[in-house]
Amino acid sequence: MRFPSVALLAAALAAAGCGAPRHAAPALDGLVPDPLPAKPAFMLTDTSGRPFAFAAATRGKLAYLYFGYTHCPNACPATMGDLSYALHHVPPAVRRQVEVVFVTVDPRRDTPPVLRRWLGHYGRWFVGLTGSERQIETAEREAGVPLAPPERQQGASYAVQHASIVLAYSPDGLAHVVYTQGFSGQAYAHDMPLLLAKHG
Repeated sequence: MRFPSVALLAAALAAAGCGAPRHAAPALDGLVPDPLPAKPAFMLTDTSGRPFAFAAATRGKLAYLYFGYTHCPNACPATMGDLSYALHHVPPAVRRQVEVVFVTVDPRRDTPPVLRRWLGHYGRWFVGLTGSERQIETAEREAGVPLAPPERQQGASYAVQHASIVLAYSPDGLAHVVYTQGFSGQAYAHDMPLLLAKHG
């Protein structure tokens, strides 16, 4: 199975931090991965304890995939806040076709109740996923997300490095754009109906 190129997503990160981003098209704000990553088919566990097959569960929707953790001091809450803002500023018909999936990279602290409570601040419908460290790393690899080096976990307070990349998979199963830290809620809201229009 071929996975999206980590180097390409890393290049998108570099583009976001070094001047004007390369746009998908005049009408879209997101960065363009090349080639377009296909939606991964990993399976993890949702906050109610049920298996969640990412590709199957989000089929036909616009699915936003993000790997982060609830103790993150900045990138994760900012990104979830921006997506929440966007979903409150698009028509209900658009919102009903969007799925936000947050995969924890800190399963030790992000138990299902912790994950559900934290995500509830941004959207009751946001999906939280967890699993073993190996399962989560496999999901990251399948999504083409750069893996961070493992952290030394001492006590209850520690930081976890992670790639602050949002992959937006359109109904055709491809990520036509990716977003790095710094994109606004307005940018997400602007792109949502355009990305929903991309069918296979």
